[in-house]
Amino acid sequence: MNKPIAREFVGITDVALDDLRRRIGVRIENTLEPWCHEATRDNIRHYAHGIGDDNPLWCDPAYARNTQYGDVIAPPSFIFACSRIVSGYVGGLPGVHAMFAGCDFTWHKPILRNMEISTSAYLKDLVEFDTRFAGRSVQQIYHVDFYDQSGDALASADSWCFRTDRDIAREQGTKYTAHDREHTRVYTDEELAAHNELYVAETIRGGEPRFYEDVVVGSMLPRMAKGPMTITGFIAYVQGWGGLYIRSHKLAWQMIDRHPATGIKNRYGIPDCPERVHWDEEFARKVGAPRAYDYGPERCSWMSHMITNWIGDDGQMVHLYTEVRRHNPEGDLLTIEGRVTGKRIEKDRHLVDFELEARNQDGELSARGRATAALPARRAG
Repeated sequence: MNKPIAREFVGITDVALDDLRRRIGVRIENTLEPWCHEATRDNIRHYAHGIGDDNPLWCDPAYARNTQYGDVIAPPSFIFACSRIVSGYVGGLPGVHAMFAGCDFTWHKPILRNMEISTSAYLKDLVEFDTRFAGRSVQQIYHVDFYDQSGDALASADSWCFRTDRDIAREQGTKYTAHDREHTRVYTDEELAAHNELYVAETIRGGEPRFYEDVVVGSMLPRMAKGPMTITGFIAYVQGWGGLYIRSHKLAWQMIDRHPATGIKNRYGIPDCPERVHWDEEFARKVGAPRAYDYGPERCSWMSHMITNWIGDDGQMVHLYTEVRRHNPEGDLLTIEGRVTGKRIEKDRHLVDFELEARNQDGELSARGRATAALPARRAG
């Protein structure tokens, strides 16, 4: 029998859910200002470096000048920086924790340098679950369309968060054991060196075309390393992506004044944002996590990073579906594996399908996904 819960936060109520359901399908007006309105050279580089991607197609104008684009372009997942909503900024259920849990992206064309990006968004659906992590939870799904400065469709995206009861996750959650919460793993130099060998071996396909005809279904992509997870790494991602609630001084006060539930008192009695689960271990434990943990959108970006490394400059991302399965707390080491699952021709596009999986040092599933990319074909010249 579960012990009584020591209430510190607001739980999920039927009244709050009914209010939120009335927003389904209604276009969101006056959305929170995105981190990036434009795909400038610096914005592109900051985002790419935030996910650990040094592909010269994103980062080196001299290199990119000799590609089909004639300049740097943005990594496909850059659209996370162009909408707070697609990144997990949710409405309704004030005081109920939100955890980014996945995305379903379709790209219609590449993101060119200096492209001005606008969006249109609405709440798509609410789905209730009974989870082992936090009991009654709600999957909150948003849809966002992205447009370039001419109004042409650039990308479309669904993304979702799980709204969870912080108190139940902390007091009764079973996803993370007492061992997870109390044990701090210390790596040997040999263990870190073995992980770093994957960085040494990482290959960016670059200007050598990978032709559709040469792709073998069932073949594996080179394993990719991510981590070790550190607070420094989490901050590096925020520098390129922008975060959701991170504000300072007057702007922090303004946000909490408008949205009081975003101001949760810290140990000094000062209201601070819920996003601090990513750097404040004490608060991370209050929502049921063992330690401060990474950002979900970054994990989706890792998946596309793996694909863009493999397809080269002449390939294009078409689709990415990612499920975030558990936190990557500070101290985790991640490895991503990918496999070609199919190839097909649709409307003169030569498409290749992939399955992807990210696991931590203990083999636990961190994220999984499916992707599709378009490749050049010899038969098409």
